Amino acid sequence: MHTLLPDEMIARWFSEDIGNGDHTTLSTIPKDAMGSAKLLVKESGILAGTAIAERIFSHFDKSLGITIHIKDGATIHPGDIVLYAEGSVQSILQSERLVLNVMQRMSGIATTTSVYVDRIKGTGAKILDTRKTTPGFRALEKEAVRIGGGVNHRTGLFDMILIKDNHIDFAGGIRQAIESTHKYLSDHKLKLKIEVEVRTIADIREVLQTRRVDRILLDNFSPELTREAVELIDGQTETESSGGITLQTIRSYAETGVDFISVGALTHHIKSLDLSLKADF
Repeated sequence: MHTLLPDEMIARWFSEDIGNGDHTTLSTIPKDAMGSAKLLVKESGILAGTAIAERIFSHFDKSLGITIHIKDGATIHPGDIVLYAEGSVQSILQSERLVLNVMQRMSGIATTTSVYVDRIKGTGAKILDTRKTTPGFRALEKEAVRIGGGVNHRTGLFDMILIKDNHIDFAGGIRQAIESTHKYLSDHKLKLKIEVEVRTIADIREVLQTRRVDRILLDNFSPELTREAVELIDGQTETESSGGITLQTIRSYAETGVDFISVGALTHHIKSLDLSLKADF
């Protein structure tokens, strides 16, 4: 996914951070000063973001030499050295914060995701992310989820149909929303998967009667009600649980036989992993 990140976005990041110049670096470090820095791990977790870090360094100064020692997806511990950056000291210092901001957040997401994935190990359920992402940073946050062992839900509003409660209420009901969706897809010659959010067992029965959806989203169901719903659906569509599910309760949902569990906390309730860039002498 990092290859799809436009250079213009990285340029905007630098513009936001540097503005008309990093006057601290420019005033203290000679233009011709050369050196090396190492990216140090200060907290255990799952590493993510090395590929985009390399692109950030290169975008600012193509002459910088970047040597990566630990790859994305690896378990890291305090004292580990992820990479070395060699070349212009001015370039290294001006790229430092942007590299750290990206890698710390991505590694935090990957670490959080891995904890959730480990918690439901052996159940057959998969952990999904959501659209609760940082504007402009979604592609990298979703990549971090994959690195942590999770699965991406839709990228945005354009690549999947997800009929939620408000759509249903404004459309006049579940059946009307589904029928309208199929007509829209046909009229616009689109082939998109259709998922429908349900709030009750009665809603599920109505969805199943249409036989025209790919996945049913069980919104705010208890584990007991989820099990009943999964048995009722009986493989006719994929199933997904969402809403109020925590690390403490997630295994009880996974054990019901549900196919997917979506967790917004993967991308909006995470703690960045502690990393630092230090001069290497």
